[in-house]
Amino acid sequence: MHRYEVEVAWNGATTDYRSYSRNHEALAPDRPPLPSSADPVVGRGDATRWNPELLLVASLSECHMLWYLHLCTEAGIVVTEYRDAAEGTMDNQRFQRVILRPRVTITDPARADAARELHAEAHKRCFIANSMNFPVEHEPTITA
Repeated sequence: MHRYEVEVAWNGATTDYRSYSRNHEALAPDRPPLPSSADPVVGRGDATRWNPELLLVASLSECHMLWYLHLCTEAGIVVTEYRDAAEGTMDNQRFQRVILRPRVTITDPARADAARELHAEAHKRCFIANSMNFPVEHEPTITA
């Protein structure tokens, strides 16, 4: 079993729904504070800070990337760049889906098909994606 301890810290006064601050910090041992807030569209938060919805999409993207890089290393595929334009869609009550759009650069053009196929395996191994109750899709682009 693995444990992940996070503290969320807020202070202020909830005297009026419209006026209290949604700004807070996510804290974890030996890490810098993560300035957070509510989504400004649904929760009157600060658009310059991270919100739970963004963090969920980022977690899915990062988990996929880390598994993908691991699998490429095992397969002898050299990745020189990985960028993901991930997008989550949500209605008023829940996420409907997240689409990961990784753009991967590798050194050997002959390995492009193998590199593309490893995204399916990375998806299977991503424990965060496996914990979701909505589809997590991926649309990779491979260049060499």
